[in-house]
Amino acid sequence: MTASRPPAAALLATALLLAGCGGNGTSISHELPGCATGDDATAANGVVLMAQSVPTATWLPCVESVPVGWTFAGLDARSGSSRFWLDSNRDGAHAIEVVLTEDCDTSGATEIPSDREELRRFERVTQVAPQYHGRRYYVFDGGCLTVVFTLAGENRGEPLALATHSLGVVSREDLAAQVHEESGRRLHLDPPDDEGGGS
Repeated sequence: MTASRPPAAALLATALLLAGCGGNGTSISHELPGCATGDDATAANGVVLMAQSVPTATWLPCVESVPVGWTFAGLDARSGSSRFWLDSNRDGAHAIEVVLTEDCDTSGATEIPSDREELRRFERVTQVAPQYHGRRYYVFDGGCLTVVFTLAGENRGEPLALATHSLGVVSREDLAAQVHEESGRRLHLDPPDDEGGGS
């Protein structure tokens, strides 16, 4: 059974503080940033926070499921970037880190066929022993999703499969529609074009 959570729109006011004037706001969440799955088909609040932290990103990372032996370790969203971690009972703390930024440096990485439509995929391995350390980049319009592996266990196939099958993405367009509907059409994920200005 999945624990109930407040609607994503309920967190929008907090998220807006993150992207507001001052620019150094930080939000920490210990709620799994789940994808839009299940009967309610709504993404979790953490996905809204990440969308607000990188307002150019057309895709937002999320977690489809967490396999046995893995736990969600937390999410850190701040103006300009967001990241969350998955801990492993065999590979240790922060074995997988997922980072969302406006852009990224893929120098030295090899482009390979992507497993996600509309996202270009690059791979770079920087160390194979005693730990396996590598990065997978998904580059898309307005953003970059980096999956960082720091694996200490002998079996590396499972963690690598986790990044492919358990991590998902939600389109900004779908998330914006969700927030708008859940708020009774009162709130917007992004300010409408005709509402400019700032403080």
